[in-house]
Amino acid sequence: MKRSCCAVIVLCVLLAVTGAIAQDRGFGLGLIIGEPTGISAKLWTSSDNAFDFGLGWSIGGDRIGDSKSGYDGRNRVHFHMDYLWHSFHAIRSSERFPLYYGIGGRINSGGSYESSAAVRGVIGIEWMPHRTPIDVFLELVPSLQLTPSTGFGLDAGIGVRYFF
Repeated sequence: MKRSCCAVIVLCVLLAVTGAIAQDRGFGLGLIIGEPTGISAKLWTSSDNAFDFGLGWSIGGDRIGDSKSGYDGRNRVHFHMDYLWHSFHAIRSSERFPLYYGIGGRINSGGSYESSAAVRGVIGIEWMPHRTPIDVFLELVPSLQLTPSTGFGLDAGIGVRYFF
């Protein structure tokens, strides 16, 4: 499994060196590690806004302080979709480090517990190197679980995407 992840990352880096497009438009696909771990996608709708998608495995609990929704030894399928706003001028640098924030939703299913749905708030930072079609991101995601019962949760992830 570690070799597969390393091979995908190396492939993304090699592809990044061969092309030169802007990451703030188009469609990007890559990996996210954390909560969840899986596939990350981003679709730009304007120069400052984008949809963000994730599909992967959730191994953590759905809510903070709730042992019933904690780790049960089984992975659960995690899907989220967010709408993001980007601030390209928040950090002054020769590189592009936009801060972003947004709102969206999440569904976790599987494992020995009921499926759950939540509203997500997203806060993050991206590194968008010049002349390469990749971005690297780090995000923190507080959420309000709505089903099967209410509560607060916190997800976090780091990832990389290649833009086509």
